[in-house]
Amino acid sequence: QYKTAFVLSHKLREAMASEIHTGEILDGHVEVDGAYFGGHIRPENRKEDRKDRRLAEHQTGKRRVVVAFRERKGRTLPFVTKSEADGVSLAKINVDRMAFMSADEASHWDMLHAGWQVERINHSEAYSDHGKHTNMVESYFSRLRRMVSGQHHQVSPRYLHQYANHAAWLEDNRRRSNGENAYGVVAASMASPVSRNWAGYWQRAA
Repeated sequence: QYKTAFVLSHKLREAMASEIHTGEILDGHVEVDGAYFGGHIRPENRKEDRKDRRLAEHQTGKRRVVVAFRERKGRTLPFVTKSEADGVSLAKINVDRMAFMSADEASHWDMLHAGWQVERINHSEAYSDHGKHTNMVESYFSRLRRMVSGQHHQVSPRYLHQYANHAAWLEDNRRRSNGENAYGVVAASMASPVSRNWAGYWQRAA
């Protein structure tokens, strides 16, 4: 049944998230980037009826950005916000001040230079330049985009963080076999307490 599968899937994602958001600070070489999801406005059939989707009054209010930090050869840590610039304040909480950071040319990342040693890559000129890149965090977003658009097709902003954590867990455990990942999900689920978000979900929604 759909209701059972929906809640069970999200309980499993919640268990995966417990291995992603451990409270451990990221260190070493950390890449940061953001990607927007949701808020699509379907254009009208006739050109004269179409609205300028860039204007605020035509927005749906459902658009969100996933800001992700990723250690090279390490962990992925995603957050859902309304602005990519929120990644600066998130970095202050989740990234060690001795870490070396990589970011793209977006102007809001300029503020990172006040707290970290940062290398920048201008994607309008190159995706990689003598070792300067954000390809690791971009590969995470590639997985998340395929998950959202290819598997689920439509994701509510209310649950986007669940899918972001799911993709991070898969990316961090990509070298393991399917069997190892299956045992890993079961182990994380067994170690998780009763879900306060999903226990009795449909009864509350009724």
